[in-house]
Amino acid sequence: MVMLPSMASRLLAITLLLAACSRTPEPGGSARSPEESEAGGLSGQAPGTSSSCVVPLSEPEAPAATTLEECPADPVGRPVMPHSTVVFPEAPGKPTLDVELALTDAHRAHGLMYRPYLAELEGMLFTFDDESVHAFWMQHTCLALDMMFIDSSGVIVGVLEQIPPWNTKQRAVSCPSTHVLEVRAGWTRDHGVVPGQRVILGN
Repeated sequence: MVMLPSMASRLLAITLLLAACSRTPEPGGSARSPEESEAGGLSGQAPGTSSSCVVPLSEPEAPAATTLEECPADPVGRPVMPHSTVVFPEAPGKPTLDVELALTDAHRAHGLMYRPYLAELEGMLFTFDDESVHAFWMQHTCLALDMMFIDSSGVIVGVLEQIPPWNTKQRAVSCPSTHVLEVRAGWTRDHGVVPGQRVILGN
């Protein structure tokens, strides 16, 4: 004999299903958005984080990615972007980056494409109007990169490391973010930067 569920139990099941669906983030409005996805993390979260969503650092470290030896010339020219700083007060040595600010759709669409070099303390900070899951790809990007995903309170909610250049694989972390900071591949480990740490944007 099969017992049909009561109306109350059916309503409870529907409520739980809807709640679970509402917690499933969709890839956000980044200008970079092709076909596949990759999310980070197994262990290595910084203690004391106050963010409700943090993706721990992947262990072991991702295999080293190599920047292209020859980078094609930019066919349209790089847009001029404003500059600011990002400070890591909870990382060893409290490093400070000089960053270009990708604030507009045109800035975000171009990003670091066709860039042959990025200095040790340089990066690019993408800022979005919404806090959601933002997906990035590496089309026409010659540099191997690390990506830090930062929420509206300044907490690093996830890090993707050693992203290889010149490919269209979509990459994101499962936590919502407002900013995505791109630096040279290996920078985050070299400077002890891990998810859960806070950053200070601007000076």
